[in-house]
Order: sequence, then structure tokens, then C-alpha cells
Amino acid sequence: MEKGDIYGFIGHNGAGKTTAIKCIVGIIGFEEGSVRIDGHSVVEEPILCKKITAYIPDNPDLYEYLTGVQYLNFIADMFSVPKEERTARMEKYAEMFEITESLGDTISTYSHGMKQKLAIISALIHKPKLLVLDEPFVGLDPKAAYTLKQIMREFCAEGGAAFFSTHVLDVAEKLCNKIAIIKQGELVVSGTTEELTHGASFESVFLEVISRAE
Repeated sequence: MEKGDIYGFIGHNGAGKTTAIKCIVGIIGFEEGSVRIDGHSVVEEPILCKKITAYIPDNPDLYEYLTGVQYLNFIADMFSVPKEERTARMEKYAEMFEITESLGDTISTYSHGMKQKLAIISALIHKPKLLVLDEPFVGLDPKAAYTLKQIMREFCAEGGAAFFSTHVLDVAEKLCNKIAIIKQGELVVSGTTEELTHGASFESVFLEVISRAE
């Protein structure tokens, strides 16, 4: 991956996407290969890698006894984000996701979609270099999903990079400039969206690639 990339990690449910992502962010160890983020090994320099990475799991586990703003400040404190910067980012993204008025409520009262929005804001609070998202559009309503796409495009246009898993082919085709397809834990194919599709629909390409891998 390079700066500016929006990289889609595609596969059926159970293909191994979540396991691979947990290896990338250092949650699960691995015996072969290596993972480097901005030139740093996730095995040898885990703390440094965590400082420049934001990870959003498919089912974020938040501290539900805190209010939304308390949780965001807690995350910002961990990354030593200055007060002015954190406040500006909180206000910006809360307004984009339309949850400003709910930030004073305890997270336990949030719907699944609101928790997902809060998790996304918390991931952006320290302005990471890399976003790693596991099925980020699951649980979001259409408007929130559109907002997240806008945020990802803006984030990458400003020099960041985003790597996310999905099984929604339409999202991958329209959002990503690079794509990798995984099946049963094995990488089947990867490349730019243009290289893989050659003008064909991504759905037809995906089905063909998966059938060839059987």
C-alpha cells in the first residue's frame, strides 16, 4: 500500500478477512511473512505502529458507562492529542455523522449504528496515517455509509491510506483504487481496480476469480 490508497480486502464470510486484519494490527501473531506500517514492523515496533494506525473492528467494544464525549477524550488522552485539535476533530466528525447532540449521553443508550459512528470518530481523533477497518459499513444507514465514504476519500486525499474488508462488491468497486481477493485464507488475486476489472463489472470478475480458485 501507498499513501492515498483505498484498499479493499474482499472475500466471502469466513474467508479469513478478520483473521488477516488482526494480524496486520498486531492482535494475532503469525509465523510467516512480515507486516510493516510506514516502514515499521508490527512485531518489533508494536507501540510505534499503534500510534500511526487506527483499527476499527467489525463489532467495536466501547466503554458503555462513559458518555460519547468522555470516550473520545479518553482516546485522545491516550494519544496525547492537544485540546484544540481533539475538539476540532470531534466537532467536525460528530456533525458529519449527525451525533453531536448525543455525545453527552452514555454510550449504553446508543444504537449499534451510533456506536459504530463513535468508533469511527475515535479512530480519527489522533489523525493516524493508516486506517484499518473490518466491515465498516455493516450497521450504518445509507446516509452514514455515504458520510464514511466521504471521510475515507478525504483522509486518503490528505496523504493517509485506508485498508478495509468487505463482502459488498458494489462498495469496493466504487470506493477502492486497489483490491485484494481472499478465499479460505489464501490471497487469490490483488491489483488496481482498473487492472482487475478491465471495464467489466467487479461482480463478474469476483465470481470468475473465486470459481477459478476452487
